Amino acid sequence: MNYRKITTIIDPYKLAVVEEKLKELCVPGMSVSKVNGYGESPDFFQSDWTSAKARIEIFVEQDNAQAVVDGILDTACTGRKGDGVVAVLPVESLYQIRTKQLVKSG
Repeated sequence: MNYRKITTIIDPYKLAVVEEKLKELCVPGMSVSKVNGYGESPDFFQSDWTSAKARIEIFVEQDNAQAVVDGILDTACTGRKGDGVVAVLPVESLYQIRTKQLVKSG
C-alpha cells in the first residue's frame, strides 16, 4: 500500500471549510499548525514580510491523494494572490506509534 503526504499552507480564514471538506472526503486524520511566512504575497507592513497561515499535513493512500488535493483546491481557492500551496510527497515508511507496527514501507 503506497501513501502520500499532503502538506498545504492556506489562509487561516479558510481552515474551517477545508477541514469540513476533508471530513467529507473521509480523510482519516490530519495535523494543523499555525505558521508564518511569505511567498507570493509578502506583507510589507511587517518588518519580516510574513503573514499568518495555517499548515495542514495529511497522510493518505495514494489512490485517494488526488481527491484530497482537489478538495483542498476547491475549498481554499479565492483566486487572489496568497491563497497558498499544496505539496504531495511519496512516503517511504509510515509507522503507527501505538502498535509500533509498520503501516507502509517503500
